[in-house]
Amino acid sequence: MSETIVLKRGLDIPVNGCASLLVSKSMNPAVVAVEPGCIKGLLPRLLVKEGDRVLCGSPVIADKKNPDILLTAPASGTVKAVVRGEKRKLLAVLIETDDKQEYVDFGAKDPSGLSAGEIKAEILRSGLWPVLVQRPYGILADPEAAPKGIFVSAFNTAPLAADTEFTLGSELPAIQKGIDALARIAPVHVSLNGALASSVFAKLGGCTLHSFKGRHPAGNVGVQISHISPIRKGETVWTVSLHALAAIGKLFAAGRFDLRRKVAVTGPAAIEPSYVETLPGTPMKDFAAFYGSLADEIRFISGDLLSGACVGHDGYLGLFDDQVTLIREGVDKELLGWIRPFRFNQFSNDRSYFSWLLPRHKWDMDTNLHGGPRPFLMNENYYTKVLPMDIYPVFLAKACLAGDIEKMEKFGIYEVLPEDLALCEFVDPSKNYIQDIIARGIDLMLKEMA
Repeated sequence: MSETIVLKRGLDIPVNGCASLLVSKSMNPAVVAVEPGCIKGLLPRLLVKEGDRVLCGSPVIADKKNPDILLTAPASGTVKAVVRGEKRKLLAVLIETDDKQEYVDFGAKDPSGLSAGEIKAEILRSGLWPVLVQRPYGILADPEAAPKGIFVSAFNTAPLAADTEFTLGSELPAIQKGIDALARIAPVHVSLNGALASSVFAKLGGCTLHSFKGRHPAGNVGVQISHISPIRKGETVWTVSLHALAAIGKLFAAGRFDLRRKVAVTGPAAIEPSYVETLPGTPMKDFAAFYGSLADEIRFISGDLLSGACVGHDGYLGLFDDQVTLIREGVDKELLGWIRPFRFNQFSNDRSYFSWLLPRHKWDMDTNLHGGPRPFLMNENYYTKVLPMDIYPVFLAKACLAGDIEKMEKFGIYEVLPEDLALCEFVDPSKNYIQDIIARGIDLMLKEMA
């Protein structure tokens, strides 16, 4: 293992609603959704119709550009509905699940006896290929690409994030098998939480282990890549989440497509936050025990508080997510607004309020912006103090707004995804939607540089 990399910049947001380390229920959703929209770069082509019978691992959606890339059913059952949006855009395929699950048998295989091409073919055939994300741009990985490395973060520092030691500590054999498989394609780098005296994931072999210590976003794989092997123009890397890596391992160990995972249900609006065992595509309505009758007052987020997707009460758990965050909508007007004195009930990173006198307090945060968008504060240090990367976030955001590709390249567009600048958005006194700005910049790069 390399020596511990200590990140001095960052911010841990003190928000209430951390999940207790217990699995309160094991969920078998009556309906699961396969949503192609969560995979950037996938052009979906429907392979099933309403009434079709599918097994867990049966192809449901293919990529129009590369028909070998599949999205497969996370559960066996019957196709209940095909949901489309404007201009017949495919939004989701809903599968009514069976009481007893049946699986496609892909056959157990030993990765050590397979070539890189054979490993890729097995992952493609199973429908697990979309869990591999390619950087720059955070798009669907290209099977023909030759990445310089595959990066995995074995911990998460996002607000109220799932504890990977708790959720995946027992999956070590599957994770090791996944590493053995991906290592046939490119060198695998796994980043560990240096704040732990000992991590169960330190036992992993066949990869390069790195240790990081610091506040959020130390657990972001993009931040880790920037300190291990920064992405330059013309270079490609792949990333994969730890629970997706375990799913790849199960594919080779047991020949099954198995995405079942422990999901942290968190947030200030959650009733007795804890973990549930379920599948991606689970409806938010199935988490009703955690919010009761308050559905109209809550924002439902698939993922973490900073960079998760607002999916609404009728939405579903995302393919890449192992966390649901429930937070109250900030609809109340505050007397006197920002000039109100004292404000002990509001958190401020720059000590604007007296709440800084309560350093260990956790806050019941809501979605209030406490202001409106206005020009960027021209003090780069305000943003860089929460971003442990060698880039200038304000200059990068302004280059994205201007559509200036040369400056976007100069200021680091190849190294970041929107989630990496989520804290900059959180602390921004100008209330700009920095993640959306970066996302639009990435879309422009994909359009102009294709």
